[in-house]
Amino acid sequence: MASTFSADTKDALAREIPAQPHCRSALRDGLYYYGAARDGRFRTQRPAIARLAWSLLDDRKERRIRRGAETRLLKRAVYEIERFRGRPPKPVARCDRRMELRAAFLACGSLTAPTHGYHLEFVPPDQLAAERLAQLLRAEGRSPRTVRRKNRLVVYFKDVDEITGLLTSVGAFAAVLHLEDVRALKETKNRIRRLVNTDAANVDRAMSAAATQREAIALVVEAYGLRRLSRPLREAAQLRLTHPTETLSELGRRCHPPVGKSTLGGRIAALLQLARKFQAGQGAP
Repeated sequence: MASTFSADTKDALAREIPAQPHCRSALRDGLYYYGAARDGRFRTQRPAIARLAWSLLDDRKERRIRRGAETRLLKRAVYEIERFRGRPPKPVARCDRRMELRAAFLACGSLTAPTHGYHLEFVPPDQLAAERLAQLLRAEGRSPRTVRRKNRLVVYFKDVDEITGLLTSVGAFAAVLHLEDVRALKETKNRIRRLVNTDAANVDRAMSAAATQREAIALVVEAYGLRRLSRPLREAAQLRLTHPTETLSELGRRCHPPVGKSTLGGRIAALLQLARKFQAGQGAP
């Protein structure tokens, strides 16, 4: 039997049998309701779910699990039990409602591996079952979406908070922990990616600004000469030409005496203004 995130989550839930009789009844009725085929038989591809459904029967001595033919598409065996009681009454107690939601997930639900995106869906056997399931989910505080697929109404979630909230309600705590781990890892990677992109953009801007400064200073040197500049401007020009990749803060520490980023930035700005005057043909002030 193939192992997937969805299958592992279902198998773990199928091993947990409620302690209270009314909860077991709600789980049993939900399994046979949401897992019923058109011929009234309960069907599942998971042997653990089949064993759970059988163990919850009152007349299990007269019933047995049958292994049906493998499906043509998935090449998986189908396990079935001949029992169908019709539509059970809607649960009133919260614990019974959650047991029916667990049953719906086991019988007709699927959970996508978080590495491929967040998606949990139910494919109930008919329209009435889908509407009932959506009502139960809303009563639990969830906001399900619906879509029609191949003449069947699919109830689904794509929001990770909705998914983890629902899985917590039905008792799939291991799946919740796994989803939270993956979400934390994704958020960390995204944060690192944003920081790297921001740093790269800052470097690009700094390099572009430094290139513009060097071109302006070269114009000043050619048209005016370094010796005619004041000592602070001459020092700033020489440092920028000698160290083209350094930041203003780094250049400021090379000054004698060292100056801050804003001070050196003001000197570079004065050189840029002087270069613009030369470009405009105004000459030196």
